Amino acid sequence: METKAGDPGAFAQFDLTRVDSPAFVVDAAKLRANCQVLADIRDAADIKVLAALKAFSMFSVAPIIGEYLDGVCTSGLYEARLASEFYDGEIATYCAAYKPDDLAEICRLSDHIIFNSPGQLIRMAPILDAARASGQTFDIGLRINPQVPTGEVPRYDPSSPGSRLGFPLDQLTPEVMELVDGIHFHNLCEQDFEPLQQTWDKVFDAIEPWFGQLKWINMGGGHHVTRADYQREELVEFLRDAKADTGAEIYLEPGEAVALDAGILVGTILDSHDNGMPVAITDISATCHMPDVIEAPYRPAMLHEVGEGEPVRLGGPSCLAGDVIGDYRLPVPCEPGERIAFLDQAHYSMVKTNTFNGVPLPSIWLWDSETDQLDCVKSFGYEAFRDRLS
Repeated sequence: METKAGDPGAFAQFDLTRVDSPAFVVDAAKLRANCQVLADIRDAADIKVLAALKAFSMFSVAPIIGEYLDGVCTSGLYEARLASEFYDGEIATYCAAYKPDDLAEICRLSDHIIFNSPGQLIRMAPILDAARASGQTFDIGLRINPQVPTGEVPRYDPSSPGSRLGFPLDQLTPEVMELVDGIHFHNLCEQDFEPLQQTWDKVFDAIEPWFGQLKWINMGGGHHVTRADYQREELVEFLRDAKADTGAEIYLEPGEAVALDAGILVGTILDSHDNGMPVAITDISATCHMPDVIEAPYRPAMLHEVGEGEPVRLGGPSCLAGDVIGDYRLPVPCEPGERIAFLDQAHYSMVKTNTFNGVPLPSIWLWDSETDQLDCVKSFGYEAFRDRLS
């Protein structure tokens, strides 16, 4: 299983006993630093940058994101409502398929409404027309599928064969393009500049006849822009050229890049035994608290993991046999009560948590590594489990 790299940053000095367990701890200073990088690229390239709520929707830090970025992108009605209540700037909404009953409110909340197919756009035209007739203003976009596979894992590659995401690029027609104000594509996942250039080379040729007609081109997310080794100068030059060539406003929608390395998940060893190797049970559950460990799969990096010693298999408290986080050389004794933490858990892990098996949800803490202020933003009791299904 691949270990996803994580930079401990200021968390290297954080006392894990300052919070309860399990707990997500998000560093406001690191969020600001990430957003500053994105804002610098935005300003240098003269584009717009939206934060993807699907990756990180901790709205208590919305003022930080609003200070630096141009708005947010959402994936449906609930995220659009959250955006309208707490976030500043533009709201761009894309959904693989809209429910008719949701669309009128999405029209009211959104600046851009992006469809996955021309067919659904045409079917929803009466709702769109009625919204505009009532005085609402919004642009219509179409997500295209570039048909350029760039990812290592097919399930995370929007251009994998038979993908449900986006209208195939080779099916675009003048009739389809007449329906929209802008084009959206999202073809990357935790990738650097080269796959974006590769994708754009094909998209450019396909949509060139409509340069000057398109109001905007949204290049989606998956850009690991805030990673230290990302080719930022090449990206800025590319974005400038794209804007000049197309005559359109250019958007990026980073999600993971906003919160990259900005959070940890703190847990406690509850028990240990030997089954051919040391095994420990923690109050962190892979299936409940870090589902991508199983879905991707990947091995999350551990804070202060050591390079020597016998590895310990860490797993969660649920009854799922596969609730295994991975094998680690622990920085602490493998004994009940010892604290551990996993790196880079602010994005995706927080939004995907669940209460399977009655496993408690982690509390959420906001820490500012510059001031050392630490506040509990949210804690979850029995009611969070009880009230989900009845």
